[in-house]
Amino acid sequence: MSQKESLFSEKNIKLFTDPFNNGNPITVLVLGICSALAVTVKLQPAIVMGLSVTIVTGFSSYIISLLRNTIPNRIRIIVQLVVAASLVILVDQILKAYVYEVSKQLSVFVGLIITNCIIMGRIEAFALGNKPWPSLIDGLGNGAGYGMILVIVAFFRELLGSGTLFGLRIVPESFYVKAGGFYENNGMMVLPPAALILLGVIIWIHRSVNKKLVEK
Repeated sequence: MSQKESLFSEKNIKLFTDPFNNGNPITVLVLGICSALAVTVKLQPAIVMGLSVTIVTGFSSYIISLLRNTIPNRIRIIVQLVVAASLVILVDQILKAYVYEVSKQLSVFVGLIITNCIIMGRIEAFALGNKPWPSLIDGLGNGAGYGMILVIVAFFRELLGSGTLFGLRIVPESFYVKAGGFYENNGMMVLPPAALILLGVIIWIHRSVNKKLVEK
């Protein structure tokens, strides 16, 4: 088997795609819920948060996998936290340099990526026992699966709560009651409970479609 075939083997492809369905960290494993409630009022911050978590999860898994045979077991958690925290700081500085307004909207939640259970979970469950390339793919896949749910929730919250997407007006002003129309924004959509309700609906739909996830 060639190197290219092994790098993009069926097993590695499944590692990346499984978190979008059967192994989704939010809808199946119920991880990362707090940030899903906090950063999904608008679509743009949700996308940036999803990308940030994907980068940190992927590369922290990759680095820990590279070091896995040299890390003493008694300090492995400390090493994992140092690696993840270093990547979070790097991502935070890049966001402040290039997308400062979004960085302000995300506020402390970028720094709190270090506490995201998905990162430490993938390091402990996968990266410590597998080679670097599969660990990178697994981390990127889980981060992307997390980000996908954030984007879905943010899409409906911004559209129904503000009538916009990416800050651009989608619902015409003429539709609103104040302009003689029939429409009003759903004020609850900009509040955290709306994110929880939407997550519940997504989990319900996901488990209704995928019967394998239904507990017997």
